[in-house]
Amino acid sequence: MATKRAKKKANRTKVAGKPVRTARASGATAAYGRYLKIALKLPGTEASTAYGTPSVKVKGKILSRLRTEAEGALALMCDFIDRGVLLQADPNVFFLTDHYRNYPMILVRLDRIRPDALPELVERAWRLRAPAKLIKEHDARRQDEQ
Repeated sequence: MATKRAKKKANRTKVAGKPVRTARASGATAAYGRYLKIALKLPGTEASTAYGTPSVKVKGKILSRLRTEAEGALALMCDFIDRGVLLQADPNVFFLTDHYRNYPMILVRLDRIRPDALPELVERAWRLRAPAKLIKEHDARRQDEQ
């Protein structure tokens, strides 16, 4: 039987060269990998850590954080209006804890969200955190591509 210390060590990995706790289930890890592919395509984003867990930041500001607490999920920036709509639309995917009640974030069960819904959700979160200049450049690049 593995010791408590060995179990803790087994649940650690490195992000941006720093050790972080990860979700225990490989399904959660795969879902977070899909999220990272989407988030890291946006300008100014980087894989990082926050509070000892994997996170994505935009120019040093937290965009999301993978929670390893009992309820798990991804804490993602979200304005309060969108958050209310998402919570009502799909409570199996989106939820809150008291900790986030007064903060513009929503908890997302990455293993339950429709894959086609994730890119738009991530970009909306990115627009809340990215500097105006970066958003303007991103939108201009998109216009040029069309």
